[in-house]
Amino acid sequence: MRITATLALIFALMVGPAIAGPKTLLHDIREIDDAMLWVALALEFREKCEVIDARTLKGHWVPYALKRRAQKLGYSDADISAYVKSPDEKARMRKRGEAYVRARGLDPAEPAALCALGRAEIERSSKIGVLLSSK
Repeated sequence: MRITATLALIFALMVGPAIAGPKTLLHDIREIDDAMLWVALALEFREKCEVIDARTLKGHWVPYALKRRAQKLGYSDADISAYVKSPDEKARMRKRGEAYVRARGLDPAEPAALCALGRAEIERSSKIGVLLSSK
């Protein structure tokens, strides 16, 4: 009887979290949300600056790795898709990106400022810079 109760407890501890699902929103997981910010900024720099290009392979690998990480944390494909496609999340991420640019003393609406910041990120091989290359 004691073994059965122990096995039931172990099963409940292992399966319980999977059934209950994650307790926080994906945007509250800093490692994932920050990495999504780096990808969003890299895309913005590439789009607004003709002398900056994306490192395509790396650019595809990062979101894939983030998806796998979220899955390991217990998030479903539907949770991940909702986070990535949500208009509210996109607006929030845009605000974070604009704040990142402003924090460096630049105007996020100015393409020349984005180009300068993009080149600086490439030069220092930052988490954004590794997603980009100079043309």
